[in-house]
Amino acid sequence: QVQLVESGGGLVQAGGSLRLSCAASGRTFIFSTYVLGWFRQAPGKEREFVAAIRWSGSSTNYKDSVKGRFAISRDNAKNTVYLQMNSLKPEDTAVYYCAAGPGGLVAVSIQSGYDYWGQGTQVTVSS
Repeated sequence: QVQLVESGGGLVQAGGSLRLSCAASGRTFIFSTYVLGWFRQAPGKEREFVAAIRWSGSSTNYKDSVKGRFAISRDNAKNTVYLQMNSLKPEDTAVYYCAAGPGGLVAVSIQSGYDYWGQGTQVTVSS
């Protein structure tokens, strides 16, 4: 059984920052071999890709609208992936989910490629 647990969400004013964390656990889950991604779902909208990071941490991908504001990172020793969010905007308001996919995943922005999902954490940005 693999579990992904997000934390760090909350209410912040526009221009502020938040750091999301996602801790992974599982008896046979080798965290360092997985691609980790962050997705988000705003009210009334489809869930969308935000960012992804490969096993080594050297390769990252971002949704265009968050480039330069968000940074994804991972600590394989702690089985944790992070999403640092700066210069937050009201349109960043959403439930944020972390996900884990196989190390060979190519299309990291496609949800169906991920095997495991967290329960989500709410991020609300006030104007």
